[in-house]
Amino acid sequence: MGKKTHAFGTKFNWDGKQVASLNNIGGIEYNVDTVDVTTHDSEGAIKEFIGGLIDAGNVSIAGFFDHEDTDGQLAMVADCAARAIKPATIIFPVSTGAQWSFNGLITNIKVGDTPTDDGIPFSATVKVSGKPTLTVATAVGLTNLAITGATLVPAYTAGVKDYVATATAETATVTVTPTAAGTIKVNGNVVATGEASGNITLGDAGTITVITIEVAEENKATKKYTISVARATAE
Repeated sequence: MGKKTHAFGTKFNWDGKQVASLNNIGGIEYNVDTVDVTTHDSEGAIKEFIGGLIDAGNVSIAGFFDHEDTDGQLAMVADCAARAIKPATIIFPVSTGAQWSFNGLITNIKVGDTPTDDGIPFSATVKVSGKPTLTVATAVGLTNLAITGATLVPAYTAGVKDYVATATAETATVTVTPTAAGTIKVNGNVVATGEASGNITLGDAGTITVITIEVAEENKATKKYTISVARATAE
């Protein structure tokens, strides 16, 4: 089962600037038109269809009016009046490294109403024009991995994320030396690239200890690795 990610922290950018004070950001939705290609020869007198044009729909955003957000909310008001098509992005939380990029035309924008017991609301609807693009940026990850006190199987191989290591029954601790750009964590503890981690205590003889390694880079999805260290049974 894939990892679930909390939506908090998602951002909406209009013309390269973040729009402030939003609490709801809609997503991209593809809707495919259908073309009726039924003929007198259609089997069983059942209608036949092929895919037609694709409509990428609307992106609705909502939140609270921020009169100081000149590059975001106020710029959207001006661009709506000018009927300008501008680039927009929906940037999901950093841990995903994912974002939608598209060109949009603001078809509706509203500042207000003004209830006595709440903030001034702000909302807008952006029509997607042309093809949107969904990208997922992922950290490069490890460029080398070594373990001291055990034998790594396979030896570090680019693209491999899960490893097994074997240790003797007499081995009580091991260290891991990861090499990567960005921030590296071994079992949750930050380790400098190319340097050994602190001692990692293994379980009793005959057990397996799982070591986790995470490599994070700014605005990219984290890459994760595991080493399952099998400590031999005592004779």
